[in-house]
Amino acid sequence: MRRLLPHPALSAMLLIVWLLMANSVTVGGIVLGGCLALILPKFTEPFWPARPRMRFGRAFAGYLAIVLFDIVVANFQVAALILFRRNADLRTCWLVVPIELTSPEAITMLAGTISLTPGTVTADVSADGRFLLVHALDAADPAAEVARIKARYEARLQRIFA
Repeated sequence: MRRLLPHPALSAMLLIVWLLMANSVTVGGIVLGGCLALILPKFTEPFWPARPRMRFGRAFAGYLAIVLFDIVVANFQVAALILFRRNADLRTCWLVVPIELTSPEAITMLAGTISLTPGTVTADVSADGRFLLVHALDAADPAAEVARIKARYEARLQRIFA
């Protein structure tokens, strides 16, 4: 089975994204998406010599729930900032977030999660992969913001990529 589907999660994601881009579920779309979902992971397999081990159970579901909740809440917070606070009153800052994640996939997932949450964006990863440079739109206490990122996201990702 591994010979046909070297990356089953990637294959499933490719099929879903293909159907979403096609904006309709048809037999032809499923067949073409299925072919892409089988062929592309096979061609990219040499570039993934050491696949990360992920746990898709409760840890992943909890992480997904936290991220979705944070995205919704942050949308309202950013809207309130834009509508009711003057630009001069915003407390923008750059945060240097030390990370203990070692897997490039886990670091990428953390950086993407931070960027998905409105009001923050990951700007850079250090060359050694131990720090993220994050821009925050409004952070009253930068140290608390770094601690929040580490507690809410990095700790959960460590359990997922253990």
